Amino acid sequence: MGNLVWHEYARFVSMTASVYTIWAAFWGLFYRKFFWDFVGGIVRSPGGLQPSPNVSVMITLIVKAPIIQIFSMLAGFTLVALEYPLPFVKGTMFHRSLIVRIMLLLVQSVLAILYYQGTNGAIWSLIAMGCYIRAQTLGEKMEDAKQNRGKGGKA
Repeated sequence: MGNLVWHEYARFVSMTASVYTIWAAFWGLFYRKFFWDFVGGIVRSPGGLQPSPNVSVMITLIVKAPIIQIFSMLAGFTLVALEYPLPFVKGTMFHRSLIVRIMLLLVQSVLAILYYQGTNGAIWSLIAMGCYIRAQTLGEKMEDAKQNRGKGGKA
């Protein structure tokens, strides 16, 4: 049996999580719901659960104007462009760096956990981030980075 190549596994999980997050953000534009509205909420007899007035900023950013969903969609598109990669991104410093991917996955998971439809994408983004961290600690290099070694700025 061979060894698991962590950055390849993380790449597949990251692509899946990013596409899921894009799809969830798309649906979050139409069905706007703040996921953490149950924390400190008030239960009304005919109205059900109403969010606490303390979270009015999040309600403004998610329910009234879907700013969080749009930024989450942009983060997902950026990660898909890095993972798949687009022709103008391939071979650049950002494409070869695992740290950039870890940070983008962190941003994507933080944004996606805030709205109701993005929670699964956020969980899988955290899993992909953990796999990239494992690849980084094992010292794995991407195949593209190995091929560009010693070219002195022509990567």
